[in-house]
Amino acid sequence: MKPIRVLSICVALGTFLAACGPAARPAISNGLHVVTTVSPITNIIYNIGGSHIALTGIIPEGSDSHTFEPAPSTAQFFAQADVVFVNGLHLEEPTRKLAAANLKPSAEIVILGEQTITPDQYIYDFSFPKSEGNPNPHLWMNPMNALRYAEIVRDTLARRDPSNATDYSKNYEAFKTRITALDQAIMDCVNSIPENNRKLLTYHDSFAYFAPRYNMTVIGAIQPADFAEPSPREVADLILQIRQESVPAIFGSEVFPSPILDQIAKETGAKYDDSLRDDDLPGLIGEANHSYLGLMVEDVRTITKDLGGNPAPLDNFDTSNVPGLDASVDQKQ
Repeated sequence: MKPIRVLSICVALGTFLAACGPAARPAISNGLHVVTTVSPITNIIYNIGGSHIALTGIIPEGSDSHTFEPAPSTAQFFAQADVVFVNGLHLEEPTRKLAAANLKPSAEIVILGEQTITPDQYIYDFSFPKSEGNPNPHLWMNPMNALRYAEIVRDTLARRDPSNATDYSKNYEAFKTRITALDQAIMDCVNSIPENNRKLLTYHDSFAYFAPRYNMTVIGAIQPADFAEPSPREVADLILQIRQESVPAIFGSEVFPSPILDQIAKETGAKYDDSLRDDDLPGLIGEANHSYLGLMVEDVRTITKDLGGNPAPLDNFDTSNVPGLDASVDQKQ
């Protein structure tokens, strides 16, 4: 298993670390200063804004975004921001509240999730029960939702920086082309999985919006709403369900090892793969797969292979950032 990467917060006026996205680049004296939260969203924003924005991601990769508490010193980044993008749906409340308390008058907070789906589309599940009032926030795991995020980012940046609106639009169209191709490749991969195997048991309820898009079923998750360990009864119920449904593989988190999932796998005979991720980008800084697209490709490839399908439709998919962006930045840690 790859060790957890604990990376420092980006320096807003000159540095953009991999915990926050794909690259580092010089400060932009006249460009928009944009601050955001988890790395997949940061990378989506980077693909639209490119070299026209100075981008800072607050939540380091390897952190639990649900429980992350920003340091008080983080307030300086929000004080310099022109736009703050957050996922919303209660994912990063401490970060959002710190941003709201420190924004300059001309700045704004843009909540992506609430502009992407309506309350009647919210999904509640084991890790996010309706009784707690917190819907599952992992919208970006459905590429169509990620495309909507990119659309909101394009429109926001164009409104705040009209002189570069054409470039934001071009970057969006290039990203849309990639997302459209990714969506089809995922469908082809999932369709290759035997129908009875299209079931997901994961460490965390990250695939709630992914599964309906691709005709898969989430049968459970290990991590309860309070992020504690599941009870013995809950574990026993999952073991019984896996046996009854003949689930061939169960999936853990790349950054949060779960001995309980390992135990369940041994007792049921299912394969245990602990390499899935939802907000930790794969690869190393500067590599083509260190991106939102790379995250999705790696997850789907793993799921498809372990459930008996053929991941070949993803073999030639380009996971790098949209054309023209990588050449304009200095890739470094």
